[in-house]
Amino acid sequence: MAGVLDVADLEITYRTARGAAKAVAGVSFRIATGEYLGLVGESGCGKSTIAKAILGILPANGRVTGGRIDFEGTDLVRVAPAELRRLRWSRLALVPQSAMNGFDPVYTIAQQMDEAIRAHAALPAEAREARLRELFAMVGLDASRLADFPHQFSGGMRQRAMIAMAMVLDPTLVVADEPTTGLDVIVQDQILARIKEIHDRLGKTMLLITHDMAVVAENCDRIVVMYAGKVMEHGGEAVFQAPWHPYTLGLCNAFPDIDDGDRELISIAGAPPDLVDPPAGCRFAARCPFATARCREAEPPLVEVAPGHVAACHHLDRVDAMRERARDPATWLAAAAAVR
Repeated sequence: MAGVLDVADLEITYRTARGAAKAVAGVSFRIATGEYLGLVGESGCGKSTIAKAILGILPANGRVTGGRIDFEGTDLVRVAPAELRRLRWSRLALVPQSAMNGFDPVYTIAQQMDEAIRAHAALPAEAREARLRELFAMVGLDASRLADFPHQFSGGMRQRAMIAMAMVLDPTLVVADEPTTGLDVIVQDQILARIKEIHDRLGKTMLLITHDMAVVAENCDRIVVMYAGKVMEHGGEAVFQAPWHPYTLGLCNAFPDIDDGDRELISIAGAPPDLVDPPAGCRFAARCPFATARCREAEPPLVEVAPGHVAACHHLDRVDAMRERARDPATWLAAAAAVR
């Protein structure tokens, strides 16, 4: 399939009081037309920073310091601001973490959606109104609520309205950045199901950013596992069924399995490294139960372990033993003791 987004060797740096922090360090991935890609990792791993870079909305202290973001043949890193504004909503759309922050509180939902249409398309008022009603029906909202203000919606309703807002101009790529943050688990499932339905029914190309492995396992075609600004593993459903990287093994241990309700959930002790002064070797080494001196001294490259599946670990030849040991809580308890 043809590619919609090609991120290559992307580096993003933030200026801080303590120095430069490289939040994204050489990340590459590609999204094919109609694909649903999941970008997953702990808070601070760089996944939302990548989303902001794609949309051109990095904060003032952040900038792309290397690599490229190729969207339909246009490098978004080097494109003129006016061209980037033209692409937003019409070709690139965002479903943000908080819909309350995404909507202007002093305008109705209809006014804000209508403004996006008028900024990019010359449509008569009747056609614009019909489009808004169609979108509200698509996300399961009553069209009579279009005249309401954002504060008159519940959290779940606002997020549905934000999904409709993202789809208002039928964009090529929809980026959903932690779209269920702050919602209860039932509403979360409804929102994710609605996004998946839009992907399946309309064939939309989507990038889902989340910290929840279960969410990407249920919804996405492929997954990129990130840690401390780096890609640890990247592939299809085999990432869940037979992980290669110790970090992925740890993440899989930390979420419940409906087929094995008695399995003990195991957390990964410790915290990600300081990105102002990152370690020389593997960034996961300090928390990894399988790390050796080599891991602490040299950064492992991404290696293809199967067609379309890569992982960055010095000990891929020991993967069977690592998978077996990773199932034992004692393995991670020992690593936790070492971290403390």
